[in-house]
Amino acid sequence: MDLLVTYDVDTTSAEGRRRLRRVAKLCEGHGLRVQQSVFEIVADDKSLLELLDQLNATIDADTDNIRIYRLPARAFDDVQTLGIAQTQPHRQDLVL
Repeated sequence: MDLLVTYDVDTTSAEGRRRLRRVAKLCEGHGLRVQQSVFEIVADDKSLLELLDQLNATIDADTDNIRIYRLPARAFDDVQTLGIAQTQPHRQDLVL
């Protein structure tokens, strides 16, 4: 499934800034960063459940906001971009 993950973590404290970095690292481990706090992720049911569990254990549910949008199948194959944005190879091997 194709997912769009967005987050807004409260960074008014040092702990909030640490949570922000942890959330970003978790998302980087599952997909591609396309904007500051926006990731495009291709996942199966198992990896989605793992991501949800990890995010839930990381955030402060009283101050942080994470949104996960399930998109139609292969939605990332038809992304229109403007400006400096570039489409990303979601289903190809990534070289890190």
